Amino acid sequence: MNWEVIGWTCITLAVVMGVIALILNLVSARSMKAKRKAVGEIHTEMKIGSRVMFAGGIYGTVTGMDEDTLRVEIAPKTIITISRYSVQALVKD
Repeated sequence: MNWEVIGWTCITLAVVMGVIALILNLVSARSMKAKRKAVGEIHTEMKIGSRVMFAGGIYGTVTGMDEDTLRVEIAPKTIITISRYSVQALVKD
């Protein structure tokens, strides 16, 4: 068996795998930055009267806001309290 060839093959594979990991990390970081910006815009634009969609697909209208919670009317006279971080999107009418 030629151990020198096996050693260089292992080193080559390690370098290639490192380059691939670096590329995946850069792509992932860029994607997360865009997602973080979109979520930040949701929380800055949200106000009382905004129509929102939750992560579970429930729609409602914001009737009150605290530091970390929202009171949302999901049906006439049906108001629930939820975390403001469960809002997935603002619904544009």
